[in-house]
Amino acid sequence: MIWLETIANGIFLGGLYALIGLGLGFAFGVMRVVNVAQGDFIVAAAFIGLYLAPWVPINPILVIVPVAVIAFLIGIALQRLLINRVLGHDQIPQILLTFGVAIVLRNAMVAGFGANSQSIDVGAMRFLGFNLLGIRLGVLPAVILVIALLLFAALHLWLHRSRLGRLIRATADDYQVVQLQGVSYRRVFAIAMGIAMALSAVAGVLLAMRGSFTPYSGADRLLIAFEVVVIGGLGSFWGMFFGGMLLGITQLVALKLDPASGLMYGHIVFFIILILSPNGLAGAFRRVVLRK
Repeated sequence: MIWLETIANGIFLGGLYALIGLGLGFAFGVMRVVNVAQGDFIVAAAFIGLYLAPWVPINPILVIVPVAVIAFLIGIALQRLLINRVLGHDQIPQILLTFGVAIVLRNAMVAGFGANSQSIDVGAMRFLGFNLLGIRLGVLPAVILVIALLLFAALHLWLHRSRLGRLIRATADDYQVVQLQGVSYRRVFAIAMGIAMALSAVAGVLLAMRGSFTPYSGADRLLIAFEVVVIGGLGSFWGMFFGGMLLGITQLVALKLDPASGLMYGHIVFFIILILSPNGLAGAFRRVVLRK
């Protein structure tokens, strides 16, 4: 029974990991932008949530709404003022630019908030639990998994059903062609970056509710996001979701077997999948379907 509980908690953690990778994967899928500052923006969103949470009525978890709105506006400004200036086939300028933004943002957080570990207080929800099939599970991790599922499903439906969503997909396929229809691809990219930042902000706030963070936590968040995107397969939202699940389950099972392992076995799984299927789980699935 202890292993069922471990796997269930791994699924809950995997939902959060998938959400961490969603913003990075969305930005790369639409604009081919490798945002090295993504992890530090996740931490910055956690700090914003930390200071807004006491002012949110009903339930502290609702702080994800104003934080997501703020992050959306920051993402639009970031794209229009900086990243749009270095768009092109060469991704090195984008990487260098976002790396510089990450350094500035990290040092600004240290100067403004200090280096101490912080956590968003969610009150009694942190300790609430429920029984399912004879195992004890936490309410907060379950709520986070539900939020992750809803965001993945909502983004998928919005991209396929709405006019703006189809326009973003068309711009991602060929941004030069959409200009022939009078569409400003730079404006579309700005909206897409705003969405990516909002998704990452939600992940940052939820992560801060479940655990602790410091201004230096961005590198770990970026590594998790990168592994989720690569394991799932570039351009596959649901591949990223199951990639996060795989990382979460692997981490908790490994910690049960070897408490000193940390994230090591998750990194090992990442390298194994990268070697066996460079296109991730989505690529492996497509190959199996085509063979049939």
